[in-house]
Amino acid sequence: MPAVNRRRAMMSEINVTPFVDVMLVLLVIFMITAPLMQHGVDVQLPKESIAPTDVKDIPRVTLKSNKKIFWNKEEMSTLVELMRNVGGYLEEYKDGGVYLKADKTLDYGFVMHIMATLKRAGVQSIGMVTDPQNQ
Repeated sequence: MPAVNRRRAMMSEINVTPFVDVMLVLLVIFMITAPLMQHGVDVQLPKESIAPTDVKDIPRVTLKSNKKIFWNKEEMSTLVELMRNVGGYLEEYKDGGVYLKADKTLDYGFVMHIMATLKRAGVQSIGMVTDPQNQ
């Protein structure tokens, strides 16, 4: 019996059913996780008080609600003047730190700008001064 040469026709179509199944699963996953990424996670921060520390010998940078800056009790007219005073302090105390007293009504960006300025001036550590919590 002679051999019959049968040629199979090549299938040129792609089966999209598995692709659609995978896409629907991914769509459901993104729909569930998207609200979590936008809103974040609510966290109740602890309210603790610590024992007061003595701040007599450490200089203080005070930020008033009207964005006036004070080095100890002396008003600074510019950030350059503040950096000059910080530089003079750091010449005497190489690893010196400062305390930062900021009015609670100030915006976060302004306080962070002052903290960055102090870091650029060479301050190694910045302590935040708060009122003690009433218990």
